[in-house]
Amino acid sequence: MSDEKYNKLSEDSQELHAADKTTETTLSVRGNKVKRSVGAPNGEGAERSLRREAHSGERLAETVQGASSARAEYRRAGEDGRGSNARHSEPHLDTSTFALSGDSAHNQAMVLWSGHNSSVILILTKLYDINLGAVTESSLWRSTDYGSTYAKLSDKVGSRTVLSYLYVCPTNKQKIMMLSDPEVESAVLISSDEGASFERYPINFNILSLLFHPTQENWILAYSHDSKLYSSMDFGRKWQLVHDNVMPGRFYWAVMGLDRESDVVHIEARIGKGRAQYVKCRAQRCTEGNRQYLFPGHVDTNSLVVQDEYVFTQVTKSGRASYFVSYMRESFKRIKLPKYCLPKDMHIISTDEKQVFAAVQEWNQNNTYSLYISDSPGVYFTLSLENLRTSRGPAGNLLVDFYKVEGINGMYLANKLVDNHIMTFITYNKGQTWALLPAPATDVAGNNLSCILPSCSLHLHLEMSETPYRSGPITTKKAVPGIIVATGNVGKELSSTNLGMFITSDAGNSWRQIFDEEYNIWFLDNGGALLAVLHAPAPIRHLWISLDEGKKWDRHSFSLTPLYVDGVLMEPESDNHIITFFGHFGHRSEWQLIKIDYKGLFTRRCMDGDYQTWYLHNKGELCVMGEKQIYMKRRPGNRCMLAQDYSRIYSSEPCLCTSYDFECDYGWERQADGKCSPAFWFNPNGATKSCSTSQSFLNSTGYRKVLSNNCKEIEKNVYSPRRQLCRPRAPRGLQLSTAQGELSATMGSNVTFMIHLEDGDSQRTSIQLDFGDGIKITYSNLSRTDDGIKHIYRTTGIYRVMASAENSQGSDSSTLFLHITSPVERVYLSAPIVAIRGKEANLTAVVWPSHSRTLTFFWWFDNSSEPIITLEGSISYTFQKEGKSKVTVQVASGSTVMQDSKVITVKEFFRSLLLSFSPVLDEHNPDIPEWREDIGRVVRTALSQVSGVPDDQLLVSLYPGLPTTAELFILPDEHASSEQKKRSEEALATISDIFVTALNQGLIQFELKANVRVMVYVTQQTLAPLVDSISIPSGSAMLMLVSVVFVGLAAFFIYKFKRKIPWIHVQTEDSHEKEPEVISTVGQNDTMSKVKLSEFPSQKELMEKELEARSRGGIGKNMERIVTREFPNCTNV
Repeated sequence: MSDEKYNKLSEDSQELHAADKTTETTLSVRGNKVKRSVGAPNGEGAERSLRREAHSGERLAETVQGASSARAEYRRAGEDGRGSNARHSEPHLDTSTFALSGDSAHNQAMVLWSGHNSSVILILTKLYDINLGAVTESSLWRSTDYGSTYAKLSDKVGSRTVLSYLYVCPTNKQKIMMLSDPEVESAVLISSDEGASFERYPINFNILSLLFHPTQENWILAYSHDSKLYSSMDFGRKWQLVHDNVMPGRFYWAVMGLDRESDVVHIEARIGKGRAQYVKCRAQRCTEGNRQYLFPGHVDTNSLVVQDEYVFTQVTKSGRASYFVSYMRESFKRIKLPKYCLPKDMHIISTDEKQVFAAVQEWNQNNTYSLYISDSPGVYFTLSLENLRTSRGPAGNLLVDFYKVEGINGMYLANKLVDNHIMTFITYNKGQTWALLPAPATDVAGNNLSCILPSCSLHLHLEMSETPYRSGPITTKKAVPGIIVATGNVGKELSSTNLGMFITSDAGNSWRQIFDEEYNIWFLDNGGALLAVLHAPAPIRHLWISLDEGKKWDRHSFSLTPLYVDGVLMEPESDNHIITFFGHFGHRSEWQLIKIDYKGLFTRRCMDGDYQTWYLHNKGELCVMGEKQIYMKRRPGNRCMLAQDYSRIYSSEPCLCTSYDFECDYGWERQADGKCSPAFWFNPNGATKSCSTSQSFLNSTGYRKVLSNNCKEIEKNVYSPRRQLCRPRAPRGLQLSTAQGELSATMGSNVTFMIHLEDGDSQRTSIQLDFGDGIKITYSNLSRTDDGIKHIYRTTGIYRVMASAENSQGSDSSTLFLHITSPVERVYLSAPIVAIRGKEANLTAVVWPSHSRTLTFFWWFDNSSEPIITLEGSISYTFQKEGKSKVTVQVASGSTVMQDSKVITVKEFFRSLLLSFSPVLDEHNPDIPEWREDIGRVVRTALSQVSGVPDDQLLVSLYPGLPTTAELFILPDEHASSEQKKRSEEALATISDIFVTALNQGLIQFELKANVRVMVYVTQQTLAPLVDSISIPSGSAMLMLVSVVFVGLAAFFIYKFKRKIPWIHVQTEDSHEKEPEVISTVGQNDTMSKVKLSEFPSQKELMEKELEARSRGGIGKNMERIVTREFPNCTNV
């Protein structure tokens, strides 16, 4: 996946998370009034719609004044142009203008109507410093007379308070919350009376976004700058931490009727790079013990979507994503797309009417997506439309050209790429069939367009509005079914030039052009009138209103001075007839608020005689979505006000089902003749799923009824599934997998196994599952395994898991090999600190905790470019040259890699002595590598000072554990001449004798701390006398005899297995001696002349005397032999 592309499941809209730092606009929950925006994290510059629903938090858009060149005082010639049949007469509109004095420097504004049928309007203006990236000034204004006058509320919020954001509770719009700028003060200001008064409450975190509860007016979730989620149950007065490491925009309140408790919160919590967990808990009780982890295992970050009846998530393994869905809060099931769809990306567009619309990028698509539609549970998806046009929003979020028409069930618009041309298609049966839009017969001036299908058609822009104060390029309204107003063009493909405005009054069957320029168009008077405002950067002073579905337009002046319009505000679904324009007269002028009351356009309220009916149809076919529907609307041209609650649907009558009411079932594909045939990869005779719970099943005929279609099925409908008896069949195609498709799991975790049978009599087929650890389980039939089979492994290893299915007709089996691992906590490389050149040295990687056959070891030697890879933790290696050689072992366990390194000194020969210490050292031994290194350095220094031997010839290595022991290594002099090197073997023997003498005389000691001195000894390696010269009682004699036998066996063991004990160095000469010579060291109780430190001869003198004695066959005879042979490994610490 590219970096620009979100590899995740994402909601098509995120109105639920309305407030954000980077953009100050509102997302639509459904997004079906605008171009669909999917994959946009909350508040990352995504385009937004005007619509604000219950979850939005009513965070309103801000508009920014443009550059001085954009504010120049000039008049656009086209602004006074007329639409079709425009009138020059201007019926009177009541207007009033109010200037926000003192705020001319403020370049951002948030305007809102506080509540339903309320007269209160609030405006927050701000000065945003681009250089500082912060708000430096703000003013809050309030009107209580629908915008005729405004009062500045500095005294109520504090004259020095800098306000950054404004929210309105969606379930009680009298409640308002404002955030102060955290750079100045971190606090919330709360009002319960539409801004008449405020209370200030300090907070200790920086709020980035808010999520209001869909029904409880006081419940709020707040997302902070440090990825923490907080909850408040008293409208922001007190806050409590819910969870940390929460992904932005991936937290959701409970859905009423689906979640048991209304205070449930669904959370995606990040646990590592690209990995997260789906957490469910209660807002005020989300401690670890109260959390539920409903999805088995990890999910991809930015993939959790909780929308209506569905919960979606995604898991990527080995570069391929799998998508999962939970329907009605049941267990998760893997989403089934056509077998060779091979999706690279998937986005949820809509979950309306218990059905999922998804945009899927298939393996062979790059800039387009395909539209897939699911069954009710959201598991089985079928293709609806290929190659949807997509684009990227400012934040990189995916924008899909797919639009739901409000007010008409099953009606959608989409832009599709056809032979490198973008063309607009329409469907009346929820994506079962699609058709091009017919172009108008004439343009706005009445000229014949001569545009004939299919070579020429009408194409519409389906983008999302950039601000909630503009209508966007397409507008529909549930209260006005059948009317669509959109920006578009006529021709072979969609264009961004020569655009005009088009309208249909009969649900897309015929179209008219109403303007030859782009306009913002809103519905007024509950959908009975249309308002048009020129979409241009130039100042304007006129608006256009139509009362007859755009056939005639009345021009009205709303200002004597042309206004740069920053936005238009109106309260939806309201009985008042107030519009508010806000903008500027000039670049440095103050904010202007123009209130327009258009109630004077109407003479009375509509009566029964003012309405007429019309038939919904699709190119003359009256049965649409399985029923004949008659709608009611006001007679065009009647100047009466519509009642808000009047019924739009006059009558509805079901039709008999036809092929038009059915789409191809999963595994079937529509052919050129319109019929559905099974795909080459699909076996239509497999009835495993349907036969799992009864003796008969509904066998698909290749069709499934379009959801929400109300057609009436006849008894012998050829499209409906047919009930058939489950006939005995041998099991075939048994598949065994884990719930997430993984082949590894952590020790002690619940592993869920899924069993799927492609074909067979599942009701009479027994299933046996052998977990490979000695435990087996048997089920009488396949239906008992629908939710998966859970098992916990207690030890690490690789397990052969085998499932078998058997009935009277035959059997089948399936096997997988499951790796059970546990996290590697520590790795220790056990290696000799000194090795002989040309001889094998044994290296061992010790892992905590211990693992069995589930680790991979990578051995790196010196500057090797490639490692030696083993599955065992031990290796033998031969060092070919003298010097220091660094060895690194890396241990890989799953995605975790740990390592340890040691430096090994390689020599032709050396001497070594085993050392011990005063018991007091054990009391201060923390048993960590750093401490052992420091003590070894101190001992080496003491030995060097006593003997005069350079410390670069000495190595002291302490072993882990207690009692504290060490090994002294005496190395040849690297700087000796070639003549001296010949005698260096004898010199090492002399040095060794010196150290033995000094150690046994207690001359080697060091100060560990104040008043704590540690003596260093040579460890005894000689055997005690077999019989003591003093007579002992018979009982003691027997005990001594047993001891002698034990010691004798020990001596034999040491000799026989000397190479296996790393700290025992009993060596024999390479030639002339067949029997081993036991090392003769001097014990502490042996008689030996005492030598004072000051009496020690120099190293040179000792060597000369040693050589002289050896020439006479003297002192060297009983000393240690030189180490030239392979010797046991010494553990390097």
